[in-house]
Amino acid sequence: MRQTVPGARARAVLAGLLPRRADWTPARRNPRRDLLAGLTVAIVALPLALAFGVSSGLGAQAGLATAIVAGILAAVFGGSNLQVSGPTGAMTVVLVPIVHRFGAGGVLMVGLLAGAILVGLAVAKTGRFIQFVPAPVIEGFTAGIAVVIALQQVPAALGIAGVDGERVWQVAFEAAARYVATPDPVPLVMALAVAGLMLAGGRRRPGVPFSLIGVVLATVIAEAGGLDVARIGALPVTLPAPSLGFVDLGTLSALLPSALAVAALAALESLLCASVADAMSVGEKHDPDRELFGQGIANLAAPLFGGVPATAAIARTAVNVRSGAQSRLAALSHAVVLAVIVLAASGLVGRIPLAALAGVLLATTVRMVEVASMRAIARATRGDALVLTLTFIVTVALDLVTAVAVGIGVAIVLALRAIARTVQVEQVPLEAGDHSQEEQRLLAEHIVAYRFDGPLFFAAAHRFLLELSKVADVRVVILRMSRVSTIDATGAQVLGDVITRLERRGITVLLSGIRPGHDHVLAALGVADHLRQDGLIFPDTPTAIKHARGLVTGLSPAPSV
Repeated sequence: MRQTVPGARARAVLAGLLPRRADWTPARRNPRRDLLAGLTVAIVALPLALAFGVSSGLGAQAGLATAIVAGILAAVFGGSNLQVSGPTGAMTVVLVPIVHRFGAGGVLMVGLLAGAILVGLAVAKTGRFIQFVPAPVIEGFTAGIAVVIALQQVPAALGIAGVDGERVWQVAFEAAARYVATPDPVPLVMALAVAGLMLAGGRRRPGVPFSLIGVVLATVIAEAGGLDVARIGALPVTLPAPSLGFVDLGTLSALLPSALAVAALAALESLLCASVADAMSVGEKHDPDRELFGQGIANLAAPLFGGVPATAAIARTAVNVRSGAQSRLAALSHAVVLAVIVLAASGLVGRIPLAALAGVLLATTVRMVEVASMRAIARATRGDALVLTLTFIVTVALDLVTAVAVGIGVAIVLALRAIARTVQVEQVPLEAGDHSQEEQRLLAEHIVAYRFDGPLFFAAAHRFLLELSKVADVRVVILRMSRVSTIDATGAQVLGDVITRLERRGITVLLSGIRPGHDHVLAALGVADHLRQDGLIFPDTPTAIKHARGLVTGLSPAPSV
C-alpha cells in the first residue's frame, strides 16, 4: 500500500496539470469571435516577434519560431484561457548576455533547461507564491527593462552594425560614438517615424495595428526609394526540424545559472500577465500551476525548432482580451496565422528594415512604463521608493534577475523592520483588586509586569533586550506572553538571555500565558527550563500576580504550574 500512494499522488498531480476537455468549452460559444481576435493579435504580434528575435541575437526567424511553437503549446497546456505567449522584451534582456557568452547553441540549451525547471515548479505547486512579489519590485524592473530594450535598439536605429558587448549601455554608447563619426539620418528618421506613428496613432485609435502599418510603410518606402538600410534578410520557408544537436553536456553547469534566471523570469512574467488578463475580463481565473506547466512545455519545445525562451506577453494578451477573445482558440489561431505568414510571405518579411523594427520596440518601451503608477508608489513611503529605485538601477546596470533579488531582499528587510517596530514591551497594571493602600504601595515598588504584543522574532529581539534591560528597583518581574503572536529561535534565545540578566541582579522572573506552540520552541532550546522546574511558569497572569504578591510579602503560596 505504501508503494502505491506516491504513485497515486504523482498521477493526481499530473492529471491536475494536463489539458482538459472543459478548457475548450468556451470556444464553442462564439468561435468566429475568437478567430477574429486571434487574427488581430497575429497582426500585432508579427512585428514584435520579428523585432524580439533580432534583438535577442538569434535573428527574426527565431522570434517567429518562438511565437508559433510557444504560442500553440502555451495555449493548449497553459492555465489561462486568454493569455498569449511568445518572445518578449524582458526575455531578450536576459538572453543578450547568454548569446554573447555561449552563442546561439547556449541560448537554445538554456531554453530547454528553463522549460524543465518550469515543469518542476508546476509539479511542486509554486505558482501561488507570485502574489508575494512587492509592487515596487514589479514596477522597478518593468521600467528598467524598458530602458534596457531601448538601449538595445540604438545600433539598429542609428544604422550601425557590428557593435558587440555584454552590457547594453556600453553597446549603445559605442554605436552612438560611431554614428557621430559617420552620421546617416535615414535609419534614425525611419525608427523615430515608426515609433511616433505607433504612439500618436495608438492614442487616437487604440484598436488599429499601427505597428504593422508603420513597418509596412517603412518597407515600401525603403524599396521604392532604393534606400540603403539594413534588412532582416531571407527567412526559411519552413521551421527547422527538431534537433538536439546543440546540446553540449560539458557546458551544462555553466548554463544552469542562466537557465534558472530564464525560468524565474518566465514564471514571474507569465503569472503576472495571467493576473492582468483576469482583471481585464469577467469571470476568468487562471490556474497558476497549470500556467507554469504550459510555459514549461512551450520552452521545452521552442528550442527544438530554433526558438528562444518564451513567456506570456502582456501587450499581446491585452490586445487579445480587448478584441473580444473568450477562449484559448484565439491564442491558438494567432500562432497558426503566424505560421501561414512564414510559409507564404517569408520573402516579403525578409525585406523589412531593421530600423523599422527598432522603432516598434522603442514605442513599446514607452508604453511599458506606467508613469502614474511609479509616481504613486514613489510617494507612498520612503521604503517603497527605495525598493523601486534600486530595482530599476540594478536592472539597467546589471541584470534583471539580480535586480529582482535585490528588490525583494530590500523589501523583506524593510518589512521586517516595520514589523519589529510594531512589537511592544509595555508595563501594565497589576490589577490589585481590594488590597489596602499600604499593600498597593509595596506591590508597586517591588513588582512589575510587562506585556508583549506582536511577534518576538529575530528582527525585534534586540529591541526587546534593550527594553527589559532598563528594569531596576524591583524584586519580581512578570513577563506576560499571551499576546506574543509568534516566536522564533532568536527571540527565544534573547528571552533566555533577559531572564538570566534579571536573575543575576537578584530579580525573580515569572512567565505567564505561554502558548503551547511557543512553549515547544522554548523547551527545544532549553530556555527557562529552571523556571519550569521551580514552578515559576503560570497558565495565566492572575495566578502569576498572586504568586508574586506572596513573594514580596513573604507569604508565597505553593507554586502553581
